[in-house]
Amino acid sequence: MTTSPAEPQSVSVEREISAPAAEIFALLNDPAGHVLLDGSGTVRQSMPGNPTTMQLGSRFRMDMRMGIPYRMWNTIVEWEQDRRIAWKQGWGHHIWRYELTPTEHGTLVRETFDWSTGRSKLALRLIRAESRNRVAMTATLERIQQHFATAGV
Repeated sequence: MTTSPAEPQSVSVEREISAPAAEIFALLNDPAGHVLLDGSGTVRQSMPGNPTTMQLGSRFRMDMRMGIPYRMWNTIVEWEQDRRIAWKQGWGHHIWRYELTPTEHGTLVRETFDWSTGRSKLALRLIRAESRNRVAMTATLERIQQHFATAGV
């Protein structure tokens, strides 16, 4: 099944976080931190052997669970220090992206789930990925804010 150009190919949520972009980026750039930040409840743990910091082309694996447990390979496909990080998930080829823009009071963080490169657009539509991910991304950005509020940044 093909997707018409009028249908959305991504969904984004943004929030101003009371922390410097460099500190938020450092958190996103370490796969071990993803478990703490995940608002969907699907990320279980970072796999042993993952890099502690990433760069363009880095690969990392995560233990996941959505009904059943599974492992996900991810490859960094966009990486700009303190500004942007995105990874393509192995089996579906959809992309999770974070864009960071410094503001007067912290950083505007935009999280995007982009399935324009995805292999399984019909499956994503059937599981209502757009609306589910909007809710999960909102929760993720809240967790990032809470992380820095607790850290006293």
